[in-house]
Amino acid sequence: MKKLTSAITLLLFCLRAFAQITTTESYTLLKPDRVFDGEQMHAGWWVLVKGNRIEAAGEPSSIKPLDNVKEINLAGNTLMPGLIEGHSHLFLHPYNETTWNDQVQTESRAERTARAVNHARETLMAGFTTVRDLGTEGAAYDDVGLKQAINKGVIPGPRMLVATRAIVATGSYGPKSNVAEADIIKGGEEADGIDGITKAVRSQIGHGADVVKIYVDYRWGVNDTPEPTFTEDELKTAVLVAKSSGRTVAVHSSTTEGMRRAIAAGVTTIEHGDGGTPELFKLMKEKGIALCPTINATESIAGYKGWKKGIDPEPAGVKQKHYIFTEAIKAGVTICMGGDVGVFAHGDNAREMILMAEYGMKPIDVLRSATSVNAAVFGLKTLGNIKPGYLADLVAVTGNPVNDITALKKVQLVIKDGVVVRQ
Repeated sequence: MKKLTSAITLLLFCLRAFAQITTTESYTLLKPDRVFDGEQMHAGWWVLVKGNRIEAAGEPSSIKPLDNVKEINLAGNTLMPGLIEGHSHLFLHPYNETTWNDQVQTESRAERTARAVNHARETLMAGFTTVRDLGTEGAAYDDVGLKQAINKGVIPGPRMLVATRAIVATGSYGPKSNVAEADIIKGGEEADGIDGITKAVRSQIGHGADVVKIYVDYRWGVNDTPEPTFTEDELKTAVLVAKSSGRTVAVHSSTTEGMRRAIAAGVTTIEHGDGGTPELFKLMKEKGIALCPTINATESIAGYKGWKKGIDPEPAGVKQKHYIFTEAIKAGVTICMGGDVGVFAHGDNAREMILMAEYGMKPIDVLRSATSVNAAVFGLKTLGNIKPGYLADLVAVTGNPVNDITALKKVQLVIKDGVVVRQ
């Protein structure tokens, strides 16, 4: 019996060793028409993947021939780094299906997590292999659990940078009730003062936040006008605490004064930026603060209110988005690709990229924004580029998105961590 047990143990050891060898030595050769490497487009390039890393990329003659390599022919396709969604909410779904207030107040945490599982899969299948998820909007720290489930292989989904609850000033954020005594779920964690915001930042980091999300203004002014929330000193404290732990800071802002305070505090990214001015964008450029414009969220919300694009005149919000996007590009501000997906359907993430081109950004810069630029801004050192040693997160689309940006909707292949998840 002892000999049999030893034999079985040896067999299991050998099988594990063989599996490790085949995993580490498995090669895949991708043969598209062209490769966008995160910076430039290269006609005729091939890419060799070893395990979960990129082994080589370049002219076919530069790639060493190998035995037993799996070849994937991608004729007619462009191969790119896996796309990075810069502003998502996997725990939300389009507001024309259910309003934000009702999602937060009437959908159970179990339902919202179930939806998030579907949203994660749809995001990955659309070629977005990484997301920066900027708040669960009332679903507590469930984004941390979702991220862990993806990392363990329990469910398919993108790599996640999570912000957990997000931080709001007391009384500023929703949902709100006409009954003053009602104790209702809030869409963010309320905090006040130097000590209060310090504790909130540290608590969220302790619960698993990769990025700290702060609402520096919101619709809490007279007649629900947007006004600043936190003071400049509060924001400087939050940034100091977050960055001392190696975290980045993303802030929601739609007012000029809110943006001014955020810039003075030294945040990492400003989301929306509708209060932007040439002077503020100049400061953002000088301080290296990036803008995530969320164009599709603005257009989607206008559509939910009845606006018919191409038929009706542009509403004020859409005109303002055109203005701030143009001024930010003029000033040389770093532009992150992020659509605030969740306001609109998950899996339709590329719509933001199409609109960025429509609003005047060069298509090659749009591709950079969703790959190498987002990777650099978010601190993702081995993503966003096709280079030897980088993680093998890759997407192939039919056609050339530099010539026709809508090619981004024609996804033919998705590879995450060296594994083909869609072909």
